[in-house]
Amino acid sequence: MRIAFLVAPEGVEQVELTEPWKAASDAGHETVLVSTDSGEVQAFDHLDKADTFPVDEVVGDTSADSFGALVLPGGVANPDFLRMDDKAVAFVKGFFERGRPVAAICHAPWTLVEADVVRGRELTSWPSLRTDIRNAGGTWVDEQVKICDHGPNLLITSRKPDDLKAFCDAFLHVFAGEPG
Repeated sequence: MRIAFLVAPEGVEQVELTEPWKAASDAGHETVLVSTDSGEVQAFDHLDKADTFPVDEVVGDTSADSFGALVLPGGVANPDFLRMDDKAVAFVKGFFERGRPVAAICHAPWTLVEADVVRGRELTSWPSLRTDIRNAGGTWVDEQVKICDHGPNLLITSRKPDDLKAFCDAFLHVFAGEPG
């Protein structure tokens, strides 16, 4: 499967990009780094600059039609930048409209809130997003990983970097067509 990893040019939490990327690649999926600008993205280790990664595709030049699934890594700044970009928000919403699975970790659900796709859904995130999720019509739960099937697609969410193993295991099962 061809999987989009959508990140802003700056602010993605490196481990929330690299661990899921490696898990998907090791499982035989084609991983594609999508961003709002071409060039490279600057990852962070919390508030410290980490590595840079080359962008494969620009969000304005591609669509959800080109992918089987979407992964949204976190980091505080990353989803905040993405939710301010209309093309990134439309790209995310496209996966829901097409019934394609989406996996989001930590602060990434901010972009889902902006895309207005959490209404009626059950999800988890970094705890500081719970009010945003509730205000957007979603139900926030404090679980390591949550797979929600109450909507047009399967939505896999996790809270934080400590949940990465469970997050990766869950989205790989879902992406393989084995929910749960």
